[in-house]
Amino acid sequence: MYSLAFSILFVSVLVLTLAVRFWLASRQIRHVLAHRAAVPAEFAEKIPLAAHQKAADYTVAKTKFGLLTLLVNYAVLIGFTLLGGLQWLALHLHELTGAGSPMLYQIGLIAAFAAISGLIDLPFDYYRQFVLEQRFGFNTMPRKLFFTDMLKGVLLGAAIGLPLIWVVLTLMAKSGGLWWLYAWFVWSGFQLLMMVLFPTVIAPLFNKFTPLADESLKSRIEGLMQRVGFASKGLFVMDGSKRSAHGNAYFSGFGANKRIVFFDTLLSRLAPQEIEAVLAHELGHFKLKHIVKRIAMMFAVSLGFLALLGFLKTQPWFYAGLGVDPVALALTGQPTDALALLLFMLVLPVFTFLLGPLTSLSSRKHEFEADAFAATHTQADDLVSALVKMYEDNASTLTPDPLHSAFYDSHPPASVRIRHLKGAAA
Repeated sequence: MYSLAFSILFVSVLVLTLAVRFWLASRQIRHVLAHRAAVPAEFAEKIPLAAHQKAADYTVAKTKFGLLTLLVNYAVLIGFTLLGGLQWLALHLHELTGAGSPMLYQIGLIAAFAAISGLIDLPFDYYRQFVLEQRFGFNTMPRKLFFTDMLKGVLLGAAIGLPLIWVVLTLMAKSGGLWWLYAWFVWSGFQLLMMVLFPTVIAPLFNKFTPLADESLKSRIEGLMQRVGFASKGLFVMDGSKRSAHGNAYFSGFGANKRIVFFDTLLSRLAPQEIEAVLAHELGHFKLKHIVKRIAMMFAVSLGFLALLGFLKTQPWFYAGLGVDPVALALTGQPTDALALLLFMLVLPVFTFLLGPLTSLSSRKHEFEADAFAATHTQADDLVSALVKMYEDNASTLTPDPLHSAFYDSHPPASVRIRHLKGAAA
């Protein structure tokens, strides 16, 4: 009875989220095309019509491609759950491995699931890079580098992910009813460790980072950091142009390991005062403790989800409602902890999608605050001009549908954001 009710609930939410996603996408396409013919008045003097129309076409193309990807992802989700794909995979893996180590069986199940999912995603990733991005002039990545990155990602994921999975599965099996609390401590520590290792160990596996050579710009940036009280391990330029023409800047690391990184594409486009303003915005996130707040929120949410998983993994209706027969699995003698993890990971995005605007609202509040911080420590007009160039270079639409943007965009729409900055400048 409970399993049938859960199946009905899952299907209902699945259909609802799919309908909402298609409705939002259709709104976005109609809204962008309706404003394609003219540049918004506040940008008319700075962005050519051709660039505005390119951004509209790029946005529409990405949205349509996203709908195709969404349909495939939902079909795969149904295949793994309601149509019994995960159970089939679990039973066949048991037949192949026999009564071997339960831990190796569970890790093998997760690895097999990841491999199948990766193979399904591969053609879409390839199309996105070499057809969609290529069509609009953003792709600079050779095919060899695409597959090299993919191989590095698989090896890195295995090297980092498999030991973490082993620890979590061991806790699930041997630490009793509070396994989820111990797993949360492990997960939180792992996240903090990745923040420390990413800038110096992981990121250099994929990109080349060289110290900023422009002494004038370096002096300007160091002056800004001194004014706002930010200590960095260094200023670096990343060779982002070997993959994409998109540009950005960010700082990464944790504690004393923080470093500031500029895409080479960004440095080639912006003036020194504009680069300073963009960096002031990023430093605003740090000084206003947005990073700490986001980490704290991530830890709190992950604790809640792990507690929920701790309950669900003991409920037969959770498995049966998602196409997995607990009785058939019990006959194999294999544990179901890995299956619980996979099922939870598969269905969680379905049940949390409608909460997206809450996450976006918090993120947008932080963006406005970081903009205000930048306007205090640099010229607001410099940040405005930098943003306009970045919108143009990245083909970001200036006229997104407000509701679509509320669900998907972590940053405020261009017109709203720049209006706030001009108010600060005035």
